[in-house]
Amino acid sequence: MSAGTATPTTPAARTPAAKRHGGGRLLAGTGTLIRFALRRDRVRIPVWIAALLLAHLSTLSELTGLYGDAATRASLAKTMDSPAGLAMTGPRHYLDGGYGTGAMLSHQVLGFYGVLVALMSVLIVVRHTRAEEETGRAELLRATVVGRHAALTAALAVALITNLVLAALLAAGLGGSGTDGLTWQGSLLYGAVFGGLGLLFAAVAAVTVQISEHARGASGTAVAVIGLAYVLRAAGDVGDGTLSWASPIGWAQRSYPFVDDLWWPLLLMTGFTAVTGGVAYVLSGRRDVGAGLRRPRPGRRTASGVLVRPFGFALRLHRGMLAGFCFGVLLLGSMYGSILGDVDDMLKNVDVVDEALAQAGGRDFVESFASVVMIVNAVVAAVYVVIASLRTRAEESAGRAESLLSTGLSRVRWMWSHLAVALLGGTATLLLAGLGFGLTGAASTGDGGLVLSLTGAALAYAPALWVTAGVAALLFGWLPKATAAAWIVPVYAFLVGYLGQILRFPGWMNNISPFGHVPQLPAAEMDWTPVAVLTAVAAALLAAGLAGFRRRDLETK
Repeated sequence: MSAGTATPTTPAARTPAAKRHGGGRLLAGTGTLIRFALRRDRVRIPVWIAALLLAHLSTLSELTGLYGDAATRASLAKTMDSPAGLAMTGPRHYLDGGYGTGAMLSHQVLGFYGVLVALMSVLIVVRHTRAEEETGRAELLRATVVGRHAALTAALAVALITNLVLAALLAAGLGGSGTDGLTWQGSLLYGAVFGGLGLLFAAVAAVTVQISEHARGASGTAVAVIGLAYVLRAAGDVGDGTLSWASPIGWAQRSYPFVDDLWWPLLLMTGFTAVTGGVAYVLSGRRDVGAGLRRPRPGRRTASGVLVRPFGFALRLHRGMLAGFCFGVLLLGSMYGSILGDVDDMLKNVDVVDEALAQAGGRDFVESFASVVMIVNAVVAAVYVVIASLRTRAEESAGRAESLLSTGLSRVRWMWSHLAVALLGGTATLLLAGLGFGLTGAASTGDGGLVLSLTGAALAYAPALWVTAGVAALLFGWLPKATAAAWIVPVYAFLVGYLGQILRFPGWMNNISPFGHVPQLPAAEMDWTPVAVLTAVAAALLAAGLAGFRRRDLETK
């Protein structure tokens, strides 16, 4: 009988194959996934690398132009030797020994640009792990000959490749610049520090993607770790330095490129990366695909009245990102304000800065400086506006918008709910940035009037933020595949609005940006005409974007 001739499928019969798949095949398909990830990020990764490399080279050019002689560098070092200056830059040891160009570069930008490199690595890992699971694509891939750890390994490999390329380009760019004091040994260490820092936070992201079942939760947790590392570093550098040793950013800065050229802090970073990465693999083997180790909290039996409305539901989706940006801009504004009382000594007798601040106008040096750096707070707020405005594209691509729009919810109300959160949230970030700037600025200068003036100066950029949201809405409504072009607005605003004044870009370049038409308060007088025009332009762009979304086909799954 057939029953008698059938081959038994006992657990013992299946054991060899199971072992082969469970042991030797855990990484099956990793190479294919690496190539696929690099193919998907063929634009994203080069843009990140080019932006970071250009930022370093432009900063180096700016520092050599502003502080080309020993006298100005010594004056800057004296000004930076204060709690506020050390919190914004790094350890006091960089200020010893003449504060050469290399020491100045490492001291002032290693911590700040290190945060950007860490953010790049976090986004790479989350994009190719948790985001793939959240959209269901990882489950489809795992149904084929793909090992359990293949996706995580591929994501970490892509982060490794990206950081190695960045490290090599930084070392070559700085070492080959011919700048006095930038030795090849220091340049190699400088690049290695950034590569190590990027890999370290890639490992951190590899852990957070195991904990949270949502990409935004994993990203938010990893970014919170980056923020904690920066705060610990700042607190330690202001104090006796003990807390700085609890921060990976503190380890990176204490390699002292171009000063002592210490390589052993890289061992701390390598060890932390290896341990954290190992933890990520252990946790990855203890959860199901699409699930997180942190169980979601049970909700109410019925939704609140806020959540059943489009705006309330959109605000619920955006609240984590909004809270993070509000805290970040408040901290950024407070840090700028803390050095406001020292800007006279910090930048005096620097011809290029004097010219830039003279163009800004103002009754005194403080007002001129505040009006110039206000663009930084506005650009950070614009970054949030772009992220929030493009959430509609993410919801559509993931198929969640289709489910909502299959009900009685209209397209206009759904899209407008996310845009409203972007508009109001962006304005709130401006308010907090100006308030933090004003409060600490008033404390450092003794001028209480700066609280209202700097808060109002920040809010003057709100119409420019609304135009930014309008550009994102227009692209989403008519050219959804080109929505990434919305990032041009904040990037261009920073380049021409902040760096352009120091690097002497032509005035017409600033006029292309909506931020270039905002009155430069508190140095300039308030002019309501450009504010009204920008508001009208924003309204037109938003209306056009909504109209385009009503007309085009919805991306379905």
